[in-house]
Amino acid sequence: MSFLTVLRNQPLIWALGIWLLAQLVKLPLEYLRTRTWNWAILLRAGGMPSSHSALVSSAGYGLGLTAGFDTPAFAVAAVLALIVIYDATGIRRQAGRHAEIINAMIQDLVEGHPLRQEVLREVLGHSPGEAFAGVVMGLGLTHLIWIVSTM
Repeated sequence: MSFLTVLRNQPLIWALGIWLLAQLVKLPLEYLRTRTWNWAILLRAGGMPSSHSALVSSAGYGLGLTAGFDTPAFAVAAVLALIVIYDATGIRRQAGRHAEIINAMIQDLVEGHPLRQEVLREVLGHSPGEAFAGVVMGLGLTHLIWIVSTM
C-alpha cells in the first residue's frame, strides 16, 4: 500500500482545499477592513473566516457523508471539531488579547508612563462570528463538493 493512496481520501482533500480557500478569503476581507494588503495574513492564525473551523467542520462532515454519520470515525471527528472550535474561540482569542495588553504595557514603560491596571482573563483566537463563518464555509462547501462528486 502506497502513501499516495492518501490522495484518494476525498474528505481529506476537500477539507484541505476548503482550509486553503478560507486562508485566501482572509486577504481581500482584511483589505476591505484596513485598505492595505497584508500578505502575512495568509500564513498566520486568526481573522475572518476561521480556517481552523472550516478545516475541521469540512473534514468531519465529509467523513460523515462518505463513511456514514453513525460510524465511530465520525464521532471522533465531531468531538475533535468541537474541541478545535472551542479552542479557537476561547483560549487563542484570549492569548491574543493578552499579547495586546502586554505590548501596551511595554510601550507605557518605554515612554515612562505608569502601567495601567488591566485584569486579564485567564481563559484564551477567533470571535464566535469568525468561527461560525468558518463552520458554515466548511459545511456548505463540503456539501456542494459532495453533491458535485456524486453526480
